[in-house]
Amino acid sequence: MHASGFGENGSDLDFELDGTLPGISEGEIIVIRSTRRKKNISAYRQGGRIVVSIPARLSKADERAIIPEMVAKIRAQEAMNTMSEEALVQRIDALLSELAPEIHLRPSSVNWRAMRERWGSCTGVDRTIRISDRLKGAPHYALDYVLFHEAIHLQYFDHGAEFKELLARFPKAELATAYLDGYEAAETALAAPEALKKLLRSQ
Repeated sequence: MHASGFGENGSDLDFELDGTLPGISEGEIIVIRSTRRKKNISAYRQGGRIVVSIPARLSKADERAIIPEMVAKIRAQEAMNTMSEEALVQRIDALLSELAPEIHLRPSSVNWRAMRERWGSCTGVDRTIRISDRLKGAPHYALDYVLFHEAIHLQYFDHGAEFKELLARFPKAELATAYLDGYEAAETALAAPEALKKLLRSQ
């Protein structure tokens, strides 16, 4: 599902995409080398990628040793805050019972998937729902919105009037679509180092 109508100075930063580190896929992280950063190393997720900021003088050998550790910490934190797939099924049941009690169909399974083009998808034949792993750690209202959206597709496969009427019942739809749109905008901005420079200068 695509939701629709859903400081450091950049002048002394060196940006690079590094897809060669062990256990890290290409394009997954962005390394920021800063001349202003002396010792501290920080890591955070933004726009679907992990951003690691390191001192400019850090050697390549140290970089290759430290960055996987920082990435592992981010992933561990996310795992602690991620709903299990069983919990996703239970959440959909609660959402449908509260907001669309006329829908009696329930998913046979709900799975996290690595999806970059969609937030979620639903297969009516076997009643399976897949949710993008980009929503791990997302605000509950954003995840709930996508879960509710896909759950409605169990009965209404298109985005017709009946589907839209049910989706409109979600109480934080506007806030959820704003979050999803903002996430995608950040993901696009971080797709290239030059875009990241502009993003940081604007902050």
